[in-house]
Amino acid sequence: MSVSDNKSLAIKLAVVVVAGLAFGFALAPLYDVVCSVIGINGKADVTATDVSKSLMVDKSRTVTIIFTGQTMPGLDWSFESNQKSMQVHPGEITLTSYTATNNSDKPIVGTAVPSVVPEVAALHFKKIECFCFSNQTLQPGEVKDMPIRYYINPDLPKSIDTVTLSYAFYKANDQAGITAENN
Repeated sequence: MSVSDNKSLAIKLAVVVVAGLAFGFALAPLYDVVCSVIGINGKADVTATDVSKSLMVDKSRTVTIIFTGQTMPGLDWSFESNQKSMQVHPGEITLTSYTATNNSDKPIVGTAVPSVVPEVAALHFKKIECFCFSNQTLQPGEVKDMPIRYYINPDLPKSIDTVTLSYAFYKANDQAGITAENN
């Protein structure tokens, strides 16, 4: 191999490495986009903040919503729904809440990851207000009521009469800058 061949090969390998790194950085945002578009992994549509006034409530049927929640290892919180389930009419805006308690002796920032089952229902579960839209800071011993305002789109397939909304609360990666004023 000549020096020019080695130089050409090195350039090609560098391009492959740069392309691989770019693909790696783009993979997470692409995954989020795909999940939100087609509802994979039960990621609910969180773009329902502008509810149309023309949304019709389907009083002819009810859907049972079951609420569950858990804290993941590393987060010293208690977390549970204030209602285990409720009956709603598709299109009806409904309010419920969860309660979180910081059981530790220091402030902790947590982040909630929602999941909707069955997966097809995730496309029809519209959150207007949710604690999962941002990280939550709890001071030592603090108890916090965290509301969710939502509706089920009336286009939910009629074969689905039960939907489970579950949250997994994790300790947020960024714990820096926590003060007593950050609530």
